[in-house]
Amino acid sequence: MASITFIEANGHSTTANLPDGWSLMQGATANGVDGILGECGGSLACATCHCYVDELLAGVLPPPSQSELDMLENVAAERRPNSRLSCQIKASAALDGGVVTLPECQE
Repeated sequence: MASITFIEANGHSTTANLPDGWSLMQGATANGVDGILGECGGSLACATCHCYVDELLAGVLPPPSQSELDMLENVAAERRPNSRLSCQIKASAALDGGVVTLPECQE
C-alpha cells in the first residue's frame, strides 16, 4: 500500500492510501480528486491523466515507456521533465509518501 498526496491545481490536497497494483489514476478517481479525467480508463489512449510527480516518485519510478512518451506529446497543459501519465504508475510501498501535482487542465 502507498500513501499518495494529490495536489489539485487550486491547491486543494487529498491524501489517499492506494492498494498495491492500483494506478494513481484509479486512486485519484476513486477518492474524488478533481483534475484527473482518465477518459480512456487507463488504456494509454488519451493523456487526460497527466500529472507532475515529485522527486521521491521520480527517483523510484521506472522511466516512461515509449507509448507513454508518445501520449505525453498530446497533453493539454505544460509538459515538464517530471510529467507522467498517472494511469501508468502503479502503487507500491516504494511510492509511499509521494506527491502528485495536477495541471490546470487536461483537455
